[in-house]
Amino acid sequence: MIGLVLAAGAGRRLRPYTDTLPKALVPVDGDTTILDLTLANFAEIGLTEVAIIVGYRKEAVYARKEALEAKYGLSLTLIDNDKAEEWNNAYSLWCGRDALKDGVILANGDTVHPVSVEKTLLAARGNGQKIILALDTVKQLADEEMKVVVDPDKGVQKITKLMDPAEATGEYIGVTLIEGEAAADLADALKVTFERDPDLYYEDGYQELVNRGFKVDVAPIGDVKWVEIDNHDDLAKGRGIACQY
Repeated sequence: MIGLVLAAGAGRRLRPYTDTLPKALVPVDGDTTILDLTLANFAEIGLTEVAIIVGYRKEAVYARKEALEAKYGLSLTLIDNDKAEEWNNAYSLWCGRDALKDGVILANGDTVHPVSVEKTLLAARGNGQKIILALDTVKQLADEEMKVVVDPDKGVQKITKLMDPAEATGEYIGVTLIEGEAAADLADALKVTFERDPDLYYEDGYQELVNRGFKVDVAPIGDVKWVEIDNHDDLAKGRGIACQY
């Protein structure tokens, strides 16, 4: 199993930081970036290889590659997303379809979270699950969150931002364990998704799988401090959280 990070996004709401950097390289604790935190988590759970999907300001990631490898004891492979500034992340994850074959822990490049999330996903393996989403069932939900409806027996039934928060079981936090045997099915679902509409999310690819009868499971992460960093208010929250890790 390897790590996989989606780090191709521009993060325009985080300007001026993202004038010269991709969102994943915005500092959240001194010089420590969102990407640093994710790589540290991967190293702590024993992963040795990580693929990073890059696009917007990718040269900044390439420039830090060797230093990041040395710091975290990881072998990094950078995968170029040629449409990072045009299309949404369903295509971005599809760009990493070859990496999926190894089995991955996928982390969004804008999610600040503790290593307990990865450990929860790993602990949830072993009962035939092929895809396991990290789910926050504690947080009070609003319109912007990626909301999930879960059936106790059938797994994920619905995943979308476009849902009444009152309907949702919880929020998908942007971290997923994907077994290698799910790679072909997921890659096909992602391709169908972005070909239908390039502005769709990879979570819409998960929904495509569910619609096909593929079981997508969840693992509740408990009462954990984490944040998806989209804007400056989120960044302030992320900095308050990151310094506690």
